[in-house]
Amino acid sequence: MAGKGNRPNILLITCDQWRGECLSAAGHGVVKTPNADALAAEGVLFRRHYGGAAPCSPARACLYTGLYQMTNRVCRNGTPLGARHDNIALAARRLGYDPTLFGYTDVAPDPGMLHPGDPFLRSYEGVLPGFSVRQLLPEHQKQWLSWLAQRGIDISAGSPDIHRPANGAAGNEVTNAPPVYSKDETPTAFLVGEFIRWLGEQEKAQAWFAHLSFISPHPPFIVPEPYNTMYDPADGPAFHHAGNWEEEAAAHPYLAYEYEAQKRSKFIPGAEGKVRDWGDKNLRQIRALYYGMISEVDAQLGRIWGAVKAAGAWEDTIIVLTSDHAEMMGDHFMLGKGGFYDQSYHIPLIVRDPSRRQAAGTQVEHLTEAVDIMPTLLDLLDEHVPVHLDGSSLKPFIERKTPKDWRDAAHWEFDFRSVSKGTAEQHFGIGPRDCNLSVIRGERFKYVHFGGGLPPLLFDLQEDPGELRNLADDPAFAGVRLEFAERLLAWRARHLDQSLALVELTEEGPVAYGP
Repeated sequence: MAGKGNRPNILLITCDQWRGECLSAAGHGVVKTPNADALAAEGVLFRRHYGGAAPCSPARACLYTGLYQMTNRVCRNGTPLGARHDNIALAARRLGYDPTLFGYTDVAPDPGMLHPGDPFLRSYEGVLPGFSVRQLLPEHQKQWLSWLAQRGIDISAGSPDIHRPANGAAGNEVTNAPPVYSKDETPTAFLVGEFIRWLGEQEKAQAWFAHLSFISPHPPFIVPEPYNTMYDPADGPAFHHAGNWEEEAAAHPYLAYEYEAQKRSKFIPGAEGKVRDWGDKNLRQIRALYYGMISEVDAQLGRIWGAVKAAGAWEDTIIVLTSDHAEMMGDHFMLGKGGFYDQSYHIPLIVRDPSRRQAAGTQVEHLTEAVDIMPTLLDLLDEHVPVHLDGSSLKPFIERKTPKDWRDAAHWEFDFRSVSKGTAEQHFGIGPRDCNLSVIRGERFKYVHFGGGLPPLLFDLQEDPGELRNLADDPAFAGVRLEFAERLLAWRARHLDQSLALVELTEEGPVAYGP
């Protein structure tokens, strides 16, 4: 491959809140993603890939560090990532890359490394250590807004209100009216333009590492023409839910809490009331917009592919396309992410390595996880993969091999503490250390364990794919519940922080474990 030291270029693309089945290459009956499909045709599509946590900061901490939440300890947006942890950007920098960011990483800095008055400590939207920043785009989106202003767009509404319909339509009925900006002026289009400009500045003899981090299809749910009418709200599968939200709320104390917490304004600026009461008609319209947002991102992926090819770098570039977490999108009368349902954690993953074409166009059914990304990239670079990482390299699948002893279950965690406000703690009458849940999802059964004495959940995914019948207290499934509780405990014991536990000091000096 071209590049300094014959290293490949690395292009890591993350989207925000993209559900794993929402790819036409994955067989979705409605959503069209021709550019993601084209990447999958040259790479490997991992059909059952799961995020490690939610919301954004915890999910990205798992992806960037290769460590589960129980080890990286990023529990919420705003929980600092300890400076002692390695990450993919630092690892790449040690290999001679200059990892360059377009977008955001949502990694709060370690307060112990900064002065108490440092303004970096007033936001969770920090930059992952190791990245150079070419174009930051945090939640306020001021960089994008100023770009819009230069193009003659009225930005006086600011963000998020600029994401309201341009025709002034408001109210609690969801509309497909477009925003004031066009399909060529979205935040995604802005970042892609900055990446393409940067790409044209790169020396052909120097391998590069770019991380494009897109906010879409994260809410607010609005999208310009033609994507706002691309999908009919009547299309798409039936929502997974019981007869009404009250029935679901009665099934578990956490669900009752969540239904009270979800406000419409978080997803449609200006909307009033709770998501649970929106009804299938409005949720279907939101889903049609969500599908349109995915297609808008996909169109921008096409711009990226074209630019990389035009630069003569396509055959020298490893590409990873994924998301941080997924989106409930109407299932169980919910929007957003979090909790324990599959819909919040099943995310896309496509990996293309032009030097490894053995498995090009194949689709992997094995269970894979966000913590696998860091070890995979290091392994594809033929570099040492630290043994303490929780993830496993996907390189064998990319080389069309079957790895030995691959996991037979996926795992994720969700921490619902609210340290600064204490909302969840007060509601449940427990401390922040107990506001958490852990999930082990096997081929057939899925077990959810809560802290703080909240009752567990057990689902038979074969008979109940919508996760509507809790079997945890069914005597007929007592053995399954015990088995999965023990498996979850064993998983947690195995993945306690091993960064120094796999090192021993001897008379000859430090000895490290190596498989």
